Amino acid sequence: MKKIFLYILAGSLCFSACKKDDEVETYKEPDDIAVQNSYDDQAIKKFMSENYLDAQGNIKPFSTTDASDDNEKKLSDMPYETLPSGTIYIMRDGAQPSPSEEKTIAPKDILTVMMRTTGYLAGNTDGNISFLSTLAITNTINGTGLPLVDPMFYYVKQSVLDAATATAAKQRSYYEIEGFQEAIQKFKAFNNLPSGSPYNLQGVIIVPSRAAFARDPHFPYNASFSLRNNTIIFNFQVYGRADRPAGQ
Repeated sequence: MKKIFLYILAGSLCFSACKKDDEVETYKEPDDIAVQNSYDDQAIKKFMSENYLDAQGNIKPFSTTDASDDNEKKLSDMPYETLPSGTIYIMRDGAQPSPSEEKTIAPKDILTVMMRTTGYLAGNTDGNISFLSTLAITNTINGTGLPLVDPMFYYVKQSVLDAATATAAKQRSYYEIEGFQEAIQKFKAFNNLPSGSPYNLQGVIIVPSRAAFARDPHFPYNASFSLRNNTIIFNFQVYGRADRPAGQ
């Protein structure tokens, strides 16, 4: 009996040690939100130096073992713009609609978007500022292969606000991501591509937490985890846009 107990104890300690090895770096929320904003900006800069766009416009990390990406251009070396909110957008050369088929994106449009949306939490580990964890929010590229229609983080319908019971959920800021709204209107939509069309992603929008949800209550876009303090990165192509019916 004593031996059995010792075996169980040893196994338990081994499991505990393995679990700690697998855990991501511990994140501690700074008391001062200005510190989090600084973390975001530094982690974004690091992310842009460590990633590139592949032949279809997908964000990819540089490999440390495969030389095939050695000649790829870092996101940080591509032309990009930083908006007053701190949001950064990159328009991918050769992937924008031609003037004859482009459509201007307006604030209340119904958008049809092929996209991958990911939340990143920036923090400090022993003086090293970087993204410590990632959260999948939407991914139609590796999921259904069909674009997302009318995402609430661009525009939430009035009927959703009217039906809400919680005070926070009655506010547009509970759903809409300011930085994404601001940046996506710098792009042009395609003229309603068929939903099954092969994608060729137009670019990247990087929204620091202060231009996303910061520390405010928000809609649970990731049902399992909060997007509090998360920088949100969009990798996308706007397949089309449509006028929103009156009253929506």
